[in-house]
Amino acid sequence: MCLRLHRPGEMPHGRLRHDGSAAETTAERRRSDRTPTLTTMGVNAPGLDVATMSSRLGRLRAAAEAADVGAVVVTPGSDLRYLIGVGGSSFERLTALVVPAASDAPVVFVSPALEFAGLGDVPLADLGVEVRTWVDGDDPYRLALAGRSPGRVAVSDMTPALHTLCLRDAGAGEPVLAGPIIRELRMRKDAAELEQLRLAGAAIDRVHARVAQLLRPSRTEAEVAADIARAIVEEGHEAAEFVIVGSGPNGASPHHSVSDRVIASGEVVVVDIGGPLASGYNSDSTRTYAVGEPSAEVMDAYAALQSAQQAAVDAVAPGVSCEAVDAAARAVLAEAGLAEHFIHRTGHGIGLDVHEEPYIVSGNGLALETGMAFSIEPGVYLSGRWGARIEDIVAVTAAGVESFNNRPHDLVVV
Repeated sequence: MCLRLHRPGEMPHGRLRHDGSAAETTAERRRSDRTPTLTTMGVNAPGLDVATMSSRLGRLRAAAEAADVGAVVVTPGSDLRYLIGVGGSSFERLTALVVPAASDAPVVFVSPALEFAGLGDVPLADLGVEVRTWVDGDDPYRLALAGRSPGRVAVSDMTPALHTLCLRDAGAGEPVLAGPIIRELRMRKDAAELEQLRLAGAAIDRVHARVAQLLRPSRTEAEVAADIARAIVEEGHEAAEFVIVGSGPNGASPHHSVSDRVIASGEVVVVDIGGPLASGYNSDSTRTYAVGEPSAEVMDAYAALQSAQQAAVDAVAPGVSCEAVDAAARAVLAEAGLAEHFIHRTGHGIGLDVHEEPYIVSGNGLALETGMAFSIEPGVYLSGRWGARIEDIVAVTAAGVESFNNRPHDLVVV
């Protein structure tokens, strides 16, 4: 039996947090008093008009049919925001968009009645979407599936188990993941999406231009991160989604966040930062700094890292495989004797999520296409000692590649 719990007074929808730094939490707290229960893009969604939404829904229908799926159930998260501009995240009450493969079946939007008013300007009627609201005590899962097309049901990847299992029990059978279907739409950015990523890249470049003045011996990583988080918002982001300040040995941990460790003279510091614009599209960029003159060992390894990052960027072009771009960076570091110190993939896609398809990694034979956007971020990590990483967001163009980050790649000595 599926129990639909109700916690009075709890905000049912809000901004999806990523587990990150103390600086991120601070930024989120500053925003908490103005986060709506169900956020919508509205006028903050450049290019997301009725025609664009309709096209995306039509493409999703076609992709579902090609995947032999009868209907796709999309709950709050980046997939729903991509399709119709509705943001937020899932809690105990079901909100879902049900997109059938059959072109003669209506797209259905299921929403708790108490939250439906929060949809604002989302043009559901103009899209021909059938709205089904429900109140506590109703069965929203059967409501969502009523009249659906025959065949398998796919659910968006981040749908909570609470909703997935209840959909199964309501007649959906054994649901499958919708990610392989939806990512075929989201991997290839349109012109409006690319412009948002371009703006996000310029905004985070402006933050990196300020970082050198914040890094000083005797300051803690957390103190520097708090200043960077404020700068991220000041330079045009909605929030600091993540702030990594990895000094000395902490820089050798690629996903280190921040700590109370005091930055010392002579240390290398990795600064990896990013966040969403009002449109929801994200920035993500890493630069490496040295507090005081770096050693010859650091300089030699960093020179190889610069060459590896540039080799990967130069390899980007339509038709080139994701794994070939990864191999281009890896080959340079291997020649420098640093292969064992590059311990992660070369890149990840970016858009409404910081990490999404395509992934630039060994074993991914996917051919790059115009409009795909992703990071190029090789790194060198000497465990217990220091680390370095260079990261730019790039997009595949007909001519090759465009970089959305344009700060210098040199090791910045402060």
